[in-house]
Amino acid sequence: MAAMPEPARFDWREALTDAALAAAVAAALAVPLIGFHAVDEPTGIRIDTRFDWVVIGVITVFVGRLLLGALKRLRPQTALAPLGRAAMRLRPAATALTWAGLAFAVLLPVLPFSNRYVIDVATTVLIYVMLGWGLNIVVGLAGLLDLGYVAFYAVGAYSYALLAINLDLSFWECLPLAGLFAGVTGVLLGFPVLRLRGDYLAIVTLGFGEIVRIIIINWQSFTGGPNGITGVPRPSFFGLPFTANPAEGQVAFHQLLGLEYSPSHRIVFLYFLILALALITNLFTLRIRKLPVGRAWEALREDEIACRALGINPRNTKLTAFGIGAMFGGFAGAFFATRQGFISPESFTFVESATIVAIVVLGGMGSQIGVVLAALFLTLLPELGREFAQFRMVVFGAAMVLIMIWRPHGLLASREPTLRLKREDAPP
Repeated sequence: MAAMPEPARFDWREALTDAALAAAVAAALAVPLIGFHAVDEPTGIRIDTRFDWVVIGVITVFVGRLLLGALKRLRPQTALAPLGRAAMRLRPAATALTWAGLAFAVLLPVLPFSNRYVIDVATTVLIYVMLGWGLNIVVGLAGLLDLGYVAFYAVGAYSYALLAINLDLSFWECLPLAGLFAGVTGVLLGFPVLRLRGDYLAIVTLGFGEIVRIIIINWQSFTGGPNGITGVPRPSFFGLPFTANPAEGQVAFHQLLGLEYSPSHRIVFLYFLILALALITNLFTLRIRKLPVGRAWEALREDEIACRALGINPRNTKLTAFGIGAMFGGFAGAFFATRQGFISPESFTFVESATIVAIVVLGGMGSQIGVVLAALFLTLLPELGREFAQFRMVVFGAAMVLIMIWRPHGLLASREPTLRLKREDAPP
């Protein structure tokens, strides 16, 4: 039996030097960002100092860096091996947790603590979950780093708004068209980047996202420019409007069901609508991963040269990944437009792309459940930090850094093949 390796000796001098350097950097950043606070008064602007907050932050960074160094040096690397086997044993528990989460999502509008704010936040979470699952096809399964995914989100939103306003089409008629236009846009993006990989691919897709946003801003006669598009039609329940006083000869949703009119009917309907769209996206992704095209994505992610040797066409594989991923982004964009009733270029900046990419990376590339957890984290953390508005982004960034230190491959990294070959003589 092999003996366990002895823990490495801890060098206090090196650890203290490293922690002091990290604290010095934190102090240099915290003094201008946190140490001074401008207060607007009738007589003018007064500058207050908050060096006590700076001291607390620097001490926290020093102690945290020292403890992190101690954990890395005192814990043998082989101690992490049982974690992988433990994760395999926890799969049934993860399945049960998934079904419990789905039941909670379905019952959320009728739970005692539910209100309009809770449903609105849950709807926002589901939008990012759907966007994360769509981008997960491109980044997590095919291994193509796309930093311009917000462009497809914008194409779907503007497609729905323009079709609904100019052609008087309903939401259900515009939804597939918005996905189609976004998917075609994804294929058009795929052609120029077929030979690019890694950082170069990321730079080109980032530029594509900015090109789409600038076109939206400058093409004022078509897109409304910086003013955006107002009066985007709201969805109906298959032709039944959510209004208190419907037009003559028209039946409203609450009248058909014999209910008293409430504005919350439309809010709950939108919540269940995005929940259904997100679940369809998930089921589609889980199914297509087991088909030849899904297995080709995973092979492309691992080694493009080996793909060519096996007869897989990398060009078609990349184009299908870009097209299908963009299609789901277009669906999410159409829902966003009908939910808001107003869209503008400010809703489709690079920050949105970065947030969606962060959801996929933090959740674990290729993991469907990980995307849900990361979307919950990245959406709810800023909401919970509203009481600390001045330090909201500081807390948000610190939490992301801690997650990447604790789980560098994501919360639930999943790079295992979807299908495994099984020996015929192997036990069942």
